[in-house]
Amino acid sequence: MHLPPAAGKPGGQASDKRNIEIFIVNYRTQIVSSLSEIGRDAWDSLAASQEQFNPFLSFAFLDALHESGSASAKAGWQPQYLLVLKGDRLEAAMPLYVKSHSYGEYVFDWAWADAYRRNGLPYYPKLLSAIPFTPVSGSRLMARTPEAAAALVQALLEVQQANDFSSTHVLFPPEEQAQVLEKAGFMLRSGVQFHWLNQGYRDFEEFLSTLDRKKRKNIRAERRKVAEAGVSFRHIRGADATDADWRFFKRCYDHTYAEHYSTPYLNLDFFRRIGADMQQNILLVQAEHDGRPIASSLLIHDDTTLYGRYWGCIEHLPCLHFETAYYQPLEFCIANRIACFEGGAQGEHKMARGFLPQKTWSAHWLAHPAFADAIARFLAQEADGIDAYIDELNEHNPFRQA
Repeated sequence: MHLPPAAGKPGGQASDKRNIEIFIVNYRTQIVSSLSEIGRDAWDSLAASQEQFNPFLSFAFLDALHESGSASAKAGWQPQYLLVLKGDRLEAAMPLYVKSHSYGEYVFDWAWADAYRRNGLPYYPKLLSAIPFTPVSGSRLMARTPEAAAALVQALLEVQQANDFSSTHVLFPPEEQAQVLEKAGFMLRSGVQFHWLNQGYRDFEEFLSTLDRKKRKNIRAERRKVAEAGVSFRHIRGADATDADWRFFKRCYDHTYAEHYSTPYLNLDFFRRIGADMQQNILLVQAEHDGRPIASSLLIHDDTTLYGRYWGCIEHLPCLHFETAYYQPLEFCIANRIACFEGGAQGEHKMARGFLPQKTWSAHWLAHPAFADAIARFLAQEADGIDAYIDELNEHNPFRQA
């Protein structure tokens, strides 16, 4: 699909009355339904050039989601990658999907969809820019130059106006890209995650020494319970992970979803694919008891950040979750001088383990003027609540100097 150069203002965005004129000059825009149409080298070259790059933006991770069927049109994630080219060179791109539901997004708009339903209006299909099932901030407006970024935003505006989408949503962009989208007529929404920051700790005990006495005591007690139960741990790097390790991890992953009466998003083929193509980014933490594995967590990392993704167990022991999903990964960060551990979505309990609140962003455009105005008012109130919530969390900072 080729989109013509055009200018205009986002239709239906009644909360923003400004005219928006972003002209596409000397660029060709295109939508493709498969990463294979772009090519690994072209995609990874653009993705790696971004300041807000992480492994989830890589060709290997996204292709594994699509080719395994975990994020496919059949699963309600229809890929519609938006490209900006100059000649044959990829100058900008956006991971983009047509969604027929709101599962796997971690920025919740179920109430919005229900409001549409109650008023006899369709909320789906909607347009979504995100990394499926991955609440990690990273570049969504991937561009080599500001001009290419402007062309990408204009192309997005053209797509959403030319098609019958109720709305467009961009999830977990960095703040500066969220501000670009706000200027283009999107409404911003903030959220909270909890991240651990490495202050150059020599070992886990030095990290513990920075926490207040109660937090320190609780963590030591939790770790002692696991050790006294006779549990040991293996840190399995991607290159060393066997198919048996992946099959056991998938068993643990499925068990976690079953306990919450949910259906797993990801299949074994996906995990095998990233295990083969992203070995340098993979860490499996496997817990063993009486000579057999009983729990496992999957983490993705690069040189600066460790990302907690999934965990599960087939045998419950006190504090096993904290040790497998938090304390063992923290030891890995300290030993490998990784600066940040992003523990995943939500979870105030992480603060008691040294994690601190961080604001996240999403951007939203709705075609229906009345709903756009109502949601704009809601988001303004919600933003005040988020800011107050972060202030309250920071008042309970777990570190001694606080």
